[in-house]
Amino acid sequence: MIRIGLISDTHGALSKRILNFLEEVDEIWHAGDIGNPETADELAAMKPLKAVYGNIDGHVLRRMFPENLRFRCEQVEVFMTHIGGYPGRYEPRIRKEIYSNPPQIFICGHSHILKVINDKKINCLHINPGAAGNKGFHRVCTAIRFVIDGKQIRDMEVFELERTKF
Repeated sequence: MIRIGLISDTHGALSKRILNFLEEVDEIWHAGDIGNPETADELAAMKPLKAVYGNIDGHVLRRMFPENLRFRCEQVEVFMTHIGGYPGRYEPRIRKEIYSNPPQIFICGHSHILKVINDKKINCLHINPGAAGNKGFHRVCTAIRFVIDGKQIRDMEVFELERTKF
């Protein structure tokens, strides 16, 4: 059993309350737009970090992290990228891989909108954790925690923080 903390779009800012939310996990996954290497280092100092770079991330973060990351967690195949689209409207650069070799979990960020959608066509859980940072159009900072236990994905929790209380 592994407890996952999932965030995206920190844009170089981490709230103490989001960091507290992530204290109870075994791994942190970041779906891009980290913002700066210091943010990645702070997260990696807390827990093991898996991350992809996003469209605002500079050359240093692009050397630290890949654009796409595919891995197994317990018995679950995970595919993470920053700009991925949504079920039925996946980004062209990843569409073929998603449909030809569907993961059990597909994670992306970029939109700053938290969404969890079951893509029934390919039997895949699509997760966008929204934006954990305080830059962008979103009014609420969000993060997700969940458990992967063997083949099971369970106990999903959503954290919300008004940006005015960041």
